[in-house]
Order: sequence, then structure tokens, then C-alpha cells
Amino acid sequence: MTTITRDDLITSIQDALQYISYYHPADFIRAVGDAYEKEESQAAKDAMAQILINSRMCAEGQRPICQDTGIVNVFLSVGMDVRFETDMSLEDMVNEGVRRAYLLPDNVLRASVLADPAGARTNTKDNTPAVIHTELVVGDKVEIHVAAKGGGSEAKSKLAMLNPADSIVDWVIRTVPTMGAGWCPPGILGIGIGGTAEKAALLAKRSLMNPIDIYELRERGPASRIEELRLEIFDAVNALGIGAQGLGGLTTVLDVKIMDYPTHAANLPVAMIPNCAATRHAHFVLDGSGPASLSPPLLEDWPDITWSAADGARRVNLDTVTAEEVQTWKPGETLLLSGKMLTGRDAAHKRIRNTLENGDSLPDGVDFNGRFIYYVGPVDPVREEVVGPAGPTTATRMDGFTDMMLSKTGLLGMIGKAERGPVAIDAIAEHKAVYLMAVGGAAYLVSKAIRGAKVIAFEDLGMEAIHEFEVEDMPVTVAVDATGDSVHRSGPRIWQEKIGKIPLTEVL
Repeated sequence: MTTITRDDLITSIQDALQYISYYHPADFIRAVGDAYEKEESQAAKDAMAQILINSRMCAEGQRPICQDTGIVNVFLSVGMDVRFETDMSLEDMVNEGVRRAYLLPDNVLRASVLADPAGARTNTKDNTPAVIHTELVVGDKVEIHVAAKGGGSEAKSKLAMLNPADSIVDWVIRTVPTMGAGWCPPGILGIGIGGTAEKAALLAKRSLMNPIDIYELRERGPASRIEELRLEIFDAVNALGIGAQGLGGLTTVLDVKIMDYPTHAANLPVAMIPNCAATRHAHFVLDGSGPASLSPPLLEDWPDITWSAADGARRVNLDTVTAEEVQTWKPGETLLLSGKMLTGRDAAHKRIRNTLENGDSLPDGVDFNGRFIYYVGPVDPVREEVVGPAGPTTATRMDGFTDMMLSKTGLLGMIGKAERGPVAIDAIAEHKAVYLMAVGGAAYLVSKAIRGAKVIAFEDLGMEAIHEFEVEDMPVTVAVDATGDSVHRSGPRIWQEKIGKIPLTEVL
């Protein structure tokens, strides 16, 4: 009989969540590094360079890889010969570890979890509760997989109840383009097949915690139908040309993981969940000898990459920029932004809409006329920081507010991640505005361009409050220009055609 103490379990969960907040798994770094070396699309190559540089900076500075520090997922395999020395339930111990991890003063993590999801949506302020899955197994140890899953990638999860005769590969290829780039490719696709609807989703999520090994699989050859499917889907998805950040390129997925389970004769449940460029997970075992120990990766694990947006980039002063100047910017062009911008996400936009519909004035200091808004929910600062990691959030969530913001506030442009939908693009073209894209998964790197930050409105919304940022040389890409031309439409189309003329073995 093995005894696991309360403090050992709590400490292990806390340490693992801190560890994965700033250390990418080494296999992920190698996979992105390999994809970077092979990439032929300059826009995608630049995006991956930022992701890799950000990753190394976070490892050195021990600060979050992404401002979205995720909702915690925990898979517990508890040996039946384990005894817990505790006055708390297993779930309470896990949640206490989460609480301590997210409130640790030296590396405060963003609290993103909201209670009453269909009602008041109130922030729990410590990122609890975690989503916990527990199984009893033979043995005298506790095996734990812990992950912090970002909302942008989780939002792109898909579930289908296919007919037994349907092609899983065809469903994936039809579905992936509908996911857009809000899941921050290049990443990993987790696919669950079989069981029931909820079992398929659980299998997809659990598969994402397995090591990246698609190239080893290709080299040795598939030994089962599941392994054949992994290779088929990997090749077919990359042939779509979506590329890093949806800008078009050779690599969209770094691996495809699949787990399956027996299912009813009338059913073929299939779930697909992507992991983003902020892939964060760890695995450890408790055997009664103390808390888990996770070894930090070596700095040599990161490729030696330098990147600068300065060459050929247009410098923009946000404090003096005009509508006429904005209309000269071209799709795909790199800009370096300096000056002041406001921030705002879903909750702030909703409150702005309600305020304007009621005929009221916006709070003092909230003036969008001739200005830019950055879709971001930053991490709280620590030590000498003016702001914590502050990468962009998925812009499509603000599409329904875009026409209102452009027509009623005088807003000149927006900054976020991934593509905009047709409603937003139409509004941008109608008002001759612009949408700029920052790289998702490079939050710490982006924060280094922010020289000043203060909350100016809606402080009760926490990380969703409206801030004013002062930035210097913040790199962005013109994603939708004043005519409505979108690089997220043109880029993948161009690269899908190019890849169709290149043998996949040559590409991958």
C-alpha cells in the first residue's frame, strides 16, 4: 500500500502548472523548429520564428508562453493500492494545486475561468475549478497528466456522429478549413473515434498529451489502421495550405494523434480537438516518495533563430495616423506600431454596445475616434513589468460588434489574431477601416513592445477590462485592408495550389 500525502499531490499539481506555463514540451519545440526550416512561405516562416523566439524567452524569464494560460485539464490514473493521507477530497486537492499555481506571486497566471457560464459569467479569480477525469487502475501509484488548454483552440473543437460507412479523412478535410486560424496553427490535432459522443471527445483530448512522433511513424511504417489514418490525415491537412497562423504555408499540423474505443454498430462518433502553438502539458507519477520533480529543458533544445520585423516594415505612429494613411496599407504588409491604443474583448464590447443602445456616454478616457483597439486580455505584471504577456485573442469573436464600433465610435482599426468573418470584412470595407494581425502564441514577445499600461474602464471585468497601452515598434501584419482584401483568404488558396504541384514527400 502506497501513501500519497495531501501536500505532495497539491504541490505536484502547482509545480506542474507553473512548469508548463513557461516551458514548451521539447518534442513540440523540435517539431516547430523542423517546420520552420522547411517552410517556404515567408509570412508563415516569420510567424513560426516569433513563436520559437517567444518560447525561448519564456523559458529564460519563466513567464507565460501565452496570455491565455488556459483552463486546467487533469487526467488521474489512481492505483487501487494507493491510500491518500488527507482531509480533502481528490478533486479539492487538485483544485487547491490549481489555485496556488495561478496565484503564485513570482509568476501570476491569468484567471480565465468563469462561473455561471450561461448567466452572470463571474470570474472565479483563481482559475478553479479544473476539469478532472479520474480512473481507478491496478497498481500502487498515481499517474497524472496535466494540461492548460487555451480557449482559442478549445473553441474550435468539433464532434460528428458519422455513419459507419462515412470516411473519417473526408470529414476532417471538410472540417479543418471551417476552424479558421483561431486555434493558432501550427499545432496538433487530437482525434477520438468510437465509444459514445462524450467518450470520443474525451479520447480526442487525452490523445493530445501523447508525444509528437509522426515522422518516426512514417519512417517505420504504420502497423495498424489507426496509424494509417494518422498519416493520411496529416498529409491531407497539410496539403490544405492553411499554414502557420492561417497565412498560407507548408505546415498546418505538426502531428495527428488518434485514440479509439469500441462503439455501437449503428454509430461512428468522431471528435477533433486542436492543440495550439501554446501547447502545454506534463506527465508525472506519484509513488509516495514525495512531490513530482520535473526537469527543465536545456536551452540547446531551442533552435538558434533571430528575427526582426524592421527590414522593409512600415513604421506607424498611432497617435497621429489618419484614415487616409490607413487606406494605403496593403494586405500582408508588416507594420511596426508605436503610440497609444485601447484594448477590449468580448465583455467590454458587450458593455459598450449596451451603453450606446441606452443612449449613455462611454466612460471618461474611452474615446475610440481615430484610434485602434487591441483584442487582448493580458496577464498581470510581476516585478518590473508594465504588463504581463499580452498576445492577441481570436478576432472573430468580435465580428458581431465590428460594424457598431466602426460606425458609432469612430474606430479606425482593430488588432487581433486569426481571420475575420464575412460580416466583419464587409464592415471593414464599408468604413474603409483595417484589421491587423499579431501572432498568437508569442505573448511574452509582444509584451516587450508595450512600454506603458493602465486600466481606464470596466475594472470589474478583470483581464477583460479596457486598458490603454503605449507601444513601441509592435509588429503586426495587415490582414484585412481598407478594401476588404483578406490575407487569410488569399494566402491558403495560393499555398494549396503550390503544394498540389509539389510531391508531399518533398514538402513534409
